Amino acid sequence: MEVLLVNATGLLLIAWIIWWFWLGPKYKAGKGVAGGGKLCILVKDGVYEPDRIRIPADRPTTLHFYRKDPSPCSEWVLFPDLEISAELALNKETIVEIPASAPGEYPFTCQMQMYRGVLVVEP
Repeated sequence: MEVLLVNATGLLLIAWIIWWFWLGPKYKAGKGVAGGGKLCILVKDGVYEPDRIRIPADRPTTLHFYRKDPSPCSEWVLFPDLEISAELALNKETIVEIPASAPGEYPFTCQMQMYRGVLVVEP
């Protein structure tokens, strides 16, 4: 009976991990709109917050990442479609410059693609 309980618990934990990192809700709409203020992204507890950032297409934008998560996975942020990467300092702000880009959606992730977000460039 104990073996069955241990195996069932292990399978539930595996299913939860798969859902959390790969199948769960990916993006939250309506957050991170570039306006007159500083655009900050918190890296904490396995997520970028906000994970959906809207910026205008006609001008470069500065993103301010603040990494609170000591996990090695959170050390880098990658914007593969824009060919941008940055090493994020722990408990410090890291500035990432985004050049003026064509309208569209550009995903950003950690190097293992467990932390995920999207940069929405609007016309």
